[in-house]
Amino acid sequence: MAGLMLTRCVSGRTLLSASAARCVKTRATNRNYRTVLTRNTSALTRGGAAVLLGLPSLSCLLYEARHRVQRSAVVHALEKEEVLEQADYLYSCAETEKLYELLLQYKNSDDTEVMWRLARASRGLALLPDMDAERKKQLVFEAFEYAKRALEKDDKSFAAHKWYGICLSDIGDYEGVKVKIGNSYKIREHLETATKLNPKDATSLHILGYWCFAFAELPWYQRKVAAVIFASPPTSTYEEALAFFLKAEEVDPNFYSKNLLMLGKTYLGMKDKEKALLWLTKAKEYPPHTHEDKEVHKEAVDLLKKLG
Repeated sequence: MAGLMLTRCVSGRTLLSASAARCVKTRATNRNYRTVLTRNTSALTRGGAAVLLGLPSLSCLLYEARHRVQRSAVVHALEKEEVLEQADYLYSCAETEKLYELLLQYKNSDDTEVMWRLARASRGLALLPDMDAERKKQLVFEAFEYAKRALEKDDKSFAAHKWYGICLSDIGDYEGVKVKIGNSYKIREHLETATKLNPKDATSLHILGYWCFAFAELPWYQRKVAAVIFASPPTSTYEEALAFFLKAEEVDPNFYSKNLLMLGKTYLGMKDKEKALLWLTKAKEYPPHTHEDKEVHKEAVDLLKKLG
């Protein structure tokens, strides 16, 4: 359900590892809140029912580096700006465990910027492959608490609203279908607030588009199931989803392979074959940097074959 690329080089005082130093630094600054979508396996029924529950799960990046941070690599006297800079750099390099260990030292902080990053880091760790189920659940709820604290400290922070919405969707996996459907309204509300506070955040716009697409393509029989569980389940249209996906592309062109794919799929839902072909071709030709990019490529190729 209801997923930072930092281009700046960190100072020598941050003592980054050699693996982090090799990170590719080619992303634009306003892609700092990029999220990568993964499949949502909780649903009322199989198939399209997964989308009934709203936003997809989100992972931060392709997790290639999984090394434990050494205590000697952490500088305890770093100023806030240096801590945040190092955290964003580690995030951009997919150093998930190092990022978590770094920020966990500041878990009692009352700073919003630290808290939402810790929420993101906890969530990212939870989504690592082969994570123990109980540990994953613990991290998911831990991430939500950090996001909640970030929002309580500063309700004008677009990132706090964004990660609160994302983490709220995650805990729904453990709280039952009715709660999860009900939370869909709150998730959208927080994401919309995030886009109002920062209209240039492409990923918040993308996630809203995905939210709309999910409910737009819900089959009628699954809508009936939802109506039984929840009096007024969320609804949306392909046109609404399209507006968000296009806006995301407008503020940050070609920022995310999945946005290109979703534009193609949305046009397919609207029976506009010509535009669907255009965007699916762009998704197919997107340079694959992550495992998800490769999955997007495969799906785009499959859809293009079906379209002839």
